[in-house]
Amino acid sequence: METQTLSLDIISSLPENIIETILSLMPIRDALRTSILSKRWKHCWMTMPKLVFDDNLVQEFFVGGRLVKYKLVNAIFHVLLMHSGPMILEFILSINKLGMVAEFDHIILYISRKFNVEGLRVSTSGSFYKLPTSFFSLKGLDVLPLSGCYFEPPMQVDYEEEYVEENSFNFVKLFQCVPLVSTLALSKNYMKFFSSGGIPSKLSTLLHLTYICLDVCLREQDVISFVLCIIRSSPNLERIFFQMDDNEKLPIQESCLQFADLQDDLSLTLDHLKSFKIVGLSTMEFGMEFVKLIMARSTVLKIARIELNDDVSVDKELKILRDMIRFPFPRASPSAQLIIERPETTSRRLRFWRY
Repeated sequence: METQTLSLDIISSLPENIIETILSLMPIRDALRTSILSKRWKHCWMTMPKLVFDDNLVQEFFVGGRLVKYKLVNAIFHVLLMHSGPMILEFILSINKLGMVAEFDHIILYISRKFNVEGLRVSTSGSFYKLPTSFFSLKGLDVLPLSGCYFEPPMQVDYEEEYVEENSFNFVKLFQCVPLVSTLALSKNYMKFFSSGGIPSKLSTLLHLTYICLDVCLREQDVISFVLCIIRSSPNLERIFFQMDDNEKLPIQESCLQFADLQDDLSLTLDHLKSFKIVGLSTMEFGMEFVKLIMARSTVLKIARIELNDDVSVDKELKILRDMIRFPFPRASPSAQLIIERPETTSRRLRFWRY
């Protein structure tokens, strides 16, 4: 009896941060059951800094081999309604065993209105889940791992009941929402969307960004400015991948042709870049100036690979290669190799090392 009383006293007297740690390591259903341990623990789960709703929870709501979805949804909203908030450090919604689209929408809408969420993880399987507009109203978001999801920037975004005018949600505001992003992949439509509204020369330093995968049109000044801004702002980039989307109907702006002048731009440093790849390059002169700039600033670069577009003639290719031999360009990494190839064959691949 004394041992039991002592154990209960120890449980009741644990510091609050220890209790929160214990609860965060438990499945949500077990965390809720701790309310029976003692009066002290009765309401502890209501301040849990981490809420996880995953497939382990789903198993609780199978009756006779059939999922009772409404009971599952009611259980999730019961937790959210009882949670005292207003801060949640990590919110995980990872239910892959059933299609919960409208339910996910309602859950994200609710947490956007009630809580400040620092980390949100959403994972689904099957068809890609389109995040609702309310996702853009989440406050305090720093970490955003997504799996099986996508989003479309809304024409109007509600920030504290004030509407932002069309196209004002540019990439500057995007990175303010997700400053800890480590991987950035944008298709050409989003490149155009996020590069609208003016491009600063540099953002607040994106220390966690290590990989960018972008659709780039060398004939659009805003897009080029966007790319350079990202590179300047990301000192820890390790990989860069560009899919070229050159619209031949657009003229190459004169300002773009001054790209070589950026060789003297001291704000552009790539001390961690190991891999650089361009696919579909057709604007050769300007594209090669881009490559020269990257190789001149990448001290640990191992490989730069260029896959030419089909419309690049053999004569044009040979001219560029002859110019490279006649006028070698500086490379910060002595071991970096430059590979130029055509997409239809590897037999014509040409390799160049530092001369």
